[in-house]
Order: sequence, then structure tokens, then C-alpha cells
Amino acid sequence: MIPRPKASFAERLRKLRPQLAHAFAVHQENRPLPQEDQALLERLAETIIDRRMATPALLFFESVGPMNFLGSQVLHFLTPLLNLTCRATEFDRAARLLERRDTIPRLIALIEAKASVVATR
Repeated sequence: MIPRPKASFAERLRKLRPQLAHAFAVHQENRPLPQEDQALLERLAETIIDRRMATPALLFFESVGPMNFLGSQVLHFLTPLLNLTCRATEFDRAARLLERRDTIPRLIALIEAKASVVATR
């Protein structure tokens, strides 16, 4: 029996690449938000504008935007403690919202839109 030469590493990698091409792809969610979630984002944006914190909030959200899923997991972890001090239903909703990749860009757009309306007054 004649031994077959083993495929080189480059050949094995070339065969494996198409199988892994979309293994770690992250898809943007294009579904519309439920009305309650949209209302929560609106209230948060209005609170930020009312306290005149638009610029720091935008800077914060732009810098931590890629870590929104981690923030959602922290909120889920803190839910039992939050239940002791306040209503945690909105925190739970916020945690579920942060699991979506498109939440932070939507919130940034809301803050920018509301800040521009206030600035033109």
C-alpha cells in the first residue's frame, strides 16, 4: 500500500475557510421595536435632554456601544438587587433592549434629534 501524502496546512485551511466564513457573523436587527420599548427609549432620551446631558451621554453611548450585550447581562445579574429597591420591570426591559445590537444607535439618534429640536428653540 502506497501512503498518501497528507494535505498541507494551507490546503486544509482553504477547505475550512468557506465553512467558517459566517460562523461569527453578527447580523443587524432590522425589526421595529415594540411600542413599549420605543417609549422607554423616548423617556430615556427626554430625561437626558431635560438634564442637559446630551453631549456627555452621546460620548458615553458612542464609546460603550460595542459592549451593549455585556451591559444587558450586568442588568440581568443585578435584577434581584434592583427588585429590592425599585420596580425592576423597566430594568428588565432595558436589559432585553440592550441585547439587540441596534438599540444604542437608535438611542443616539433619538438624543441627537431631540437635542437639535431643543437647540432650535
